Amino acid sequence: MRMFVDPRAVYLYPKTVDFRLQFNGLALTVEQELDVPLMSGALFVFTNRTRKRLKILYWDSTGLAMWTKRLEKEAFKWPSSTQTSISLTEQQLNSLLGGFNIHGHQPLFYASAGL
Repeated sequence: MRMFVDPRAVYLYPKTVDFRLQFNGLALTVEQELDVPLMSGALFVFTNRTRKRLKILYWDSTGLAMWTKRLEKEAFKWPSSTQTSISLTEQQLNSLLGGFNIHGHQPLFYASAGL
């Protein structure tokens, strides 16, 4: 994803949110539930119940901005977590936006090659 900003960090909110929430509602979610300042220059990523929509909220030094994506088929591969937020790299964010699992394949460990 080409951004208009150079994000300092990316935080994914693992719970679903009501997408009737706009700037103020999502900003309140960040301030009340995440341990990150809203105006830090970070991106905050949210999804709805069906995981077919995604919103990214961020402060761009002049005001709040929001980016939205809606999938026509499938759903975003949203990670489950008990944490209040998950820190992502830009590569993981791009993977998420492209429909891939942000954690990639699970590592496999074997005692031998089994040849």
